[in-house]
Amino acid sequence: MQENQFNNQTEIHDKNSKIVAIFMLLVVIFIIFLFAMLFSVVKPRELPSITAKYTSKAQRGNIVSADGYTLATSKKLYKMVVDNRFIDPQKEELFLSLVSIYSKIPVEELRTRLHRRRGNVVLSYSVAQKEAKYLKRLTYELQRLHVFKRLKDPKTGMLLLHGLSIRESGETRLYPYGKLLTPIIGYPHKIESHNYTTIEGIKGLEKKFNEELSAQQDAKKIGPRDANGYIILNSKSDTKRQINGVDIHLTIPVSLQFKIEHMLDEMKQYIGAKEIMIAIMDIKTSNILALASSNRYLPKHIRRSDYPSLRSGMTEYSFEPGSVIKPITFSLLLDKGLINPYDLVNAHNGRYRIGRKVITDEHRFDWISAENIIVYSSNIGIAQLAQKLSGYEFYQGLLDFGFAQKSTPDLIYERRGSIPDQTRLNNELYKATTSYGYGLRVNLMQLLRAYSVFNNNGAMLTPRIVDYFVDGKGKKEYIPPQEPIQVIKPSTAQRVKKILIKTVLKGTGKKAITPGLEIGGKTGTAHKVEKGKYVSKYNTTFMGFANDAKHRYTIGVVVIEPTISQFASKTAVPTFKKAVEIMIEEGYLHPQIIK
Repeated sequence: MQENQFNNQTEIHDKNSKIVAIFMLLVVIFIIFLFAMLFSVVKPRELPSITAKYTSKAQRGNIVSADGYTLATSKKLYKMVVDNRFIDPQKEELFLSLVSIYSKIPVEELRTRLHRRRGNVVLSYSVAQKEAKYLKRLTYELQRLHVFKRLKDPKTGMLLLHGLSIRESGETRLYPYGKLLTPIIGYPHKIESHNYTTIEGIKGLEKKFNEELSAQQDAKKIGPRDANGYIILNSKSDTKRQINGVDIHLTIPVSLQFKIEHMLDEMKQYIGAKEIMIAIMDIKTSNILALASSNRYLPKHIRRSDYPSLRSGMTEYSFEPGSVIKPITFSLLLDKGLINPYDLVNAHNGRYRIGRKVITDEHRFDWISAENIIVYSSNIGIAQLAQKLSGYEFYQGLLDFGFAQKSTPDLIYERRGSIPDQTRLNNELYKATTSYGYGLRVNLMQLLRAYSVFNNNGAMLTPRIVDYFVDGKGKKEYIPPQEPIQVIKPSTAQRVKKILIKTVLKGTGKKAITPGLEIGGKTGTAHKVEKGKYVSKYNTTFMGFANDAKHRYTIGVVVIEPTISQFASKTAVPTFKKAVEIMIEEGYLHPQIIK
């Protein structure tokens, strides 16, 4: 009996001990829990910063005409990517149909790209910005329609869902007016960097002003986001605005340029020329109003046959100018008082020997006045007059007229040509041939600059193509014209101008006559040199001016290898005349008809 009581007491004691132990354990656990709660409340908590990031690439600037038309512009391109493993096979047709509607890509083309391989596929590399905006909205609709299914990641075991992705992939250059103003505008090429395509200029204005046109700063926003994923702009956010490249505004209006180019196309076919070029400059502002070639190309679709046309022939093609140099030689003599316009010169009946060379004239004169040497383009007459200049005077005079120097700051890769040095020009034969345009090389813009002297009281202008820049804030930065350079005395320029007018009225430029306008100029024809020898191919030129009561324009035409005739009077002069007629139509010239 006592033994049973003892055993019962022992059991009770053990139970009590266990209860106490369990209670103490619960107390300890509770105390730990309280301490944990207290610690979590008291300790400063650093919540994970949930941020959002937005970036947008800046774009290349535009090239804009004088009358406000955009000649070159950029647009953003987007890449459309999808992982075909996540597309529900039962909803593939729905996916293709909707994407086709929003992207304007045919369904069959999308289907071919979708099944090109298993995994990530690019459905398009060149989605336009407008379509990209709509496609981004479509991505949410596709998820709402359960077009995509979740798949387990074999490595992590997590369920993943990848939908349609629209990513900014680069920019492309557009030329809304096709061949207009090429090759002056030039063309770009693409540069791939970090899976993004940018544009860099290679020729023309695109190259010359590549730094100004290039994008300056990409847009960026980084900051905390709200429940909807939008960036909260506060002191913790970082924002940079998008700064595109500057827009370049030209002095050339589309309306005039288009008509001039169309005229050159017709004249090239009629004359049978390899190329025709023309430049028109406003004397009051030194602005180029038209700078055109019959040989142009599509900057976005350059073919092998376009390669010869990629150069800006107005500055990159140098040639022996022929007789258009005669008025310049004449003006140097007149300015130094070495001749009088009424001096008589023996023209030797059209044949004159200097050393071993026989110089000939188209028109056979016994005697001819100094000014009529220009009017009737006598090689013999100007060759004899030029002997009055020393080699240094002749050389320096050609330099003063801008030859062998850059003609404009707005074009690149200019071929500056060459003039004989003063030692050679001391030789009577070199002096003679240079006086009528052989033995030196020039380009059209240099001739235009030189002839501005006769239409501007002896001061030479520098042709300008770029008028001003416009930055991202709309601020204009004007490019001031360069100061005129006084080359000859105003009286000399006025006298030569009258002679050039007489040349049109009575001499080799008769086909340029336009009633009611003051027209003057000089023709030039020169053999071409190939492999160091003169060949039976010619370049013809007409340099002159067209003025009315309020406006003055210097105009130059160069015809390369005409087949209809070797004479400028039948090739370059009619082209000049048609250009003047277009300027009248467009309101740049107003003939004063005297009844």
